[in-house]
Amino acid sequence: MSAVVKLEDCRERIRKELDNVVNFWLKHSHDAVHGGFFTCIGRDGKVYDELKYVWLQGRQVWMYCRLYRTMERFHKPEILDAAKAGGAFLRKFARVSTSSGQWKCAFCLTRDGKAVKVQRTIFSECFYIMAMDELSRVTGDSDMQLEAEQMLEQLIYWVRVDSSGLGRSQLPGNAPTNSMAVPMMLLCLVQQITEGRKPEVVQKYRELGQWCVQQILQHVQRDGSAILENVSLDGAELPGCQGRVQNPGHALEAGWFLIQYSAEWGDEQLQTTAISKFVDLPYQCGWDKEHGGLFYFLDVDGFCPTQLEWSMKLWWPHCEALVAFLMAYSRTKKPELLQSFSKVYEYTFSHFPDAKCGEWFGYLTQEGKVALDFKGGPFKGFFHIPRCLYMCERILDDLLANKD
Repeated sequence: MSAVVKLEDCRERIRKELDNVVNFWLKHSHDAVHGGFFTCIGRDGKVYDELKYVWLQGRQVWMYCRLYRTMERFHKPEILDAAKAGGAFLRKFARVSTSSGQWKCAFCLTRDGKAVKVQRTIFSECFYIMAMDELSRVTGDSDMQLEAEQMLEQLIYWVRVDSSGLGRSQLPGNAPTNSMAVPMMLLCLVQQITEGRKPEVVQKYRELGQWCVQQILQHVQRDGSAILENVSLDGAELPGCQGRVQNPGHALEAGWFLIQYSAEWGDEQLQTTAISKFVDLPYQCGWDKEHGGLFYFLDVDGFCPTQLEWSMKLWWPHCEALVAFLMAYSRTKKPELLQSFSKVYEYTFSHFPDAKCGEWFGYLTQEGKVALDFKGGPFKGFFHIPRCLYMCERILDDLLANKD
């Protein structure tokens, strides 16, 4: 079977899966009483916990808006109405004032919006920003765009100037760390805030984007043979388990972020590095050669990782791998990248989708059996799967429109 025919089959399957996943969340996740979305959803769609996780609320608003704005078949009133309701819930309840007078986003809320927990991280804020910026694009509400930019400025200050606003105590034995998740998310926000905006907005965040790229590249370690999740602030390897941990899914996600950035700025060298070090390398070291699928965590020196779930196969690393390999192939047309995409595609679509109840399982054993059968929880919501399917469908559209 030719690659072109296979890609057409992939696009058809991906398109159907995206429709099914969207329908599942439209049917089961909306809170018509208090607004926002339920994210703790069982296999059959029943809500098993009413807590609302702010980063998942933001992700769902962003995803609905992106689908509504860029895909004609999702340009439906019910999707826009749901995005608006989710955005209103976030604006009303997600932000809490800290003792320093700064705004911080809660990590989770009660069903009616009371703050339950605040984390000392930036990730709730990151997805609040993404939600507000994308919602401003479909509603024309400039106040939401301003909120997004103001919150981003707060994050930049916390990350690059003073992290005390996050409530972290700098203990003498806790060395400052460059965790790859932070510059990755900031780069994602730069791309979100600047997409399609005026040149002065793009230029405003140019230096931040460059800084994020350099911070991500520091994670290429061991003479280019490994991507490590945590390094020191000056890019040196850290001692112990923290320094040896590898997260193949994160590396792959960083890979396609970097490919996007390199395409935007015409940086061929960065594209080469992104594909070879952040796409192919974590796939080669992270793929389970016995059972298939990507490991969740690995230890670069071959020790057993201390994360108890290290050997499990999770939904989101496979989603990131699909996007990364298909995007890399679309930029280079190298057949080995398409072969890797096909291998990940075959594993993913034969293990994660739930043909009986819809949506995807998220947590498999190392052998590929379903370990946890819920469709949503504190960490799995309406984001990685639909974003992957959405992006892959669009890339395949472009590839097949230029199949020669």
